[in-house]
Formats: sequence, structure tokens, C-alpha cells
Amino acid sequence: MTAPAVAKLPRRTLAMATLDALRAMILHGELPQGAALRQDALAARLGVSRIPVREALRQLSAEGLVTVEPHKGAAVARLPREEILELYDIRALLEPPLLARAIPRLAPDDLAAAERVLAIYDHALSRGDHQQSWGQYNLEFHEALYRAADRPQTLTIVRNLHHKTDLYTRLQLSAADHLRERARAEHHEILTACRARDVAAASAALGAHVREAGRSLVAFLDAAAATPRSA
Repeated sequence: MTAPAVAKLPRRTLAMATLDALRAMILHGELPQGAALRQDALAARLGVSRIPVREALRQLSAEGLVTVEPHKGAAVARLPREEILELYDIRALLEPPLLARAIPRLAPDDLAAAERVLAIYDHALSRGDHQQSWGQYNLEFHEALYRAADRPQTLTIVRNLHHKTDLYTRLQLSAADHLRERARAEHHEILTACRARDVAAASAALGAHVREAGRSLVAFLDAAAATPRSA
């Protein structure tokens, strides 16, 4: 099957546009897990030279979305079960303190931004037909609350952790209505606690949200792996 054409990218933002395009192709499943990433083919597909593609693959490797092996080249990463658990453990360590630091600094505009993103996210979840955007909306909601902490390095790490698990999270949410409802309820609980400036409640709700998301994602992947595929 011929891959869909991708519009050529504007040269003034070539490096960033190449990175964004390749990341989106991975997160949306257009480049599936384990797929070989040939620089020449990707450059031709995006209408760029190999240089921005090579730089993009280096950055995506740092984010954990791409693996690079000597003599084999680059490929879309596969996340082992234990690594998924570890990523969520790291999130549970980093994000509640980040939110706790942010809450006293949250301005009305920050809370309004989080509420706007959450409304869009809720609508996408309820329709069930925008799963390619769920991960981005989820990240934007969390970032809207974390940004006031003024910890850009920590926020970058958190963003990368979200990127690494986004594909799996979208697959999970697309398959389970009750998980979409739970995600919606937990996000509203976190936002309500932030509005009340209740640091302890918000941090506890966020920690529970992240840990349970990790556990349920691993359970989902285990169940999917154990389900026989039809011939």
C-alpha cells in the first residue's frame, strides 16, 4: 500500500517541522512499532534533505520514540512492559511535586486554560473519533497546570515521558469506554482541587491518577498480548 503523501515543509522551520512531522507519524501509528526508519525514504517523503531527518531521529531517540542500533540503523521503539511501569513510576515521582509547587502560583488564566483544554479533551473522548489527539490534549491539560511551577527542565522531562507512552494510551482509551470515563473524572477532580488551592488533595489525586493509569495500561497490554489473533 502506498504511503500517503505529506506536504513539503516550509524551509524557515525545517528542523522543527521535520521533528514534529516524524513524531506525529509515530504517535499516530503511521510509522508502527519496530518499523525501520530509512533517512533517504523519510527525507523524500517529507521533501527535505537528510540533515533535518538525521537531527530529528537523534531527538526522537532522546525522547525514547526511536531506537538506534549499530549496523541496523533507526527504528520506531517498542516499549517493554517493565519499561512502561517504570515510566509511570517516574511520572508519579515528578508530577505531584511539580503541581504542588505550581498551585500557589496559578493565575486565573492558567486555570481557565486548563479548563478549556479539558473541555476539548472531554468532547474528544465522548465522541471516540479523535483518538489521535487524545494524548496531545491530555499533555496540554497537565502542562497548563504545571507551567506555573517555573521548572522548565522538569517540564521537558515530563513532556518526554508523556510522548513515550502516548501511542499505548490512545490504543487503550480507544478500546475501553470505562477508562475514558475514569480519565475524565480524575482530570476534573485534579482541576477542582487546583481551583480550591488544595495542594494536598490535588497532589494525591494526581499521584493516584498517574499510578492507576500505568497499572491499567499494563493490564490492557497484557490482555491484548494474551488474546489469540484470528487467522
